[in-house]
Amino acid sequence: MIDEKTAREAVVQAADELFYAHGVQAVGMDAVRTAAGVSLKRIYSLFASKDELIVAVLNHRTAIWDTGLASASERATSARERILAIFDFLDAWFREPSFRGCAFINTHGELGSTSTAVADTVREQKRAFQNYVAQLVADAGAPPALAPQLAILAEGAQTTAAIAGTPEAAHQARAAAETLLDVATAAHD
Repeated sequence: MIDEKTAREAVVQAADELFYAHGVQAVGMDAVRTAAGVSLKRIYSLFASKDELIVAVLNHRTAIWDTGLASASERATSARERILAIFDFLDAWFREPSFRGCAFINTHGELGSTSTAVADTVREQKRAFQNYVAQLVADAGAPPALAPQLAILAEGAQTTAAIAGTPEAAHQARAAAETLLDVATAAHD
């Protein structure tokens, strides 16, 4: 029998892959059980409800997102480059064969109006990303009003890439971000 941590990780990983590929509402707990190789009884001992599992999956996605952003910005040597690295990260993600858009936006679209826990988790992830961008903007010495504009570009690129099925939105958003940075820093000087 696998320990609780290993079972939890297996269930979250399986649910993440299934929810992301097919949508949260289309995936039943039996499918999660089969994919994870963990009994339904064990799953419900780990997660009291499907909503609790969805929140765990979203928290898992947050960790992946944060790690990806951090990795993309490691090579940057300035605050401006760290901002633009967001869009380089998006470009690489959009090119993955499994890319289906933003799991947070997708899940909120499915359940945001019916699950407070899901809506709150999605809002927290979006708020954390906005705070991350705001810190980068402050580090770049740009006006604070630039931060939400850049965050909206990143969010819009995710939705556009998912719907269009191509990664070009990352390059377009990056070009727009460069223009906004140029104008904002020139006006701020």
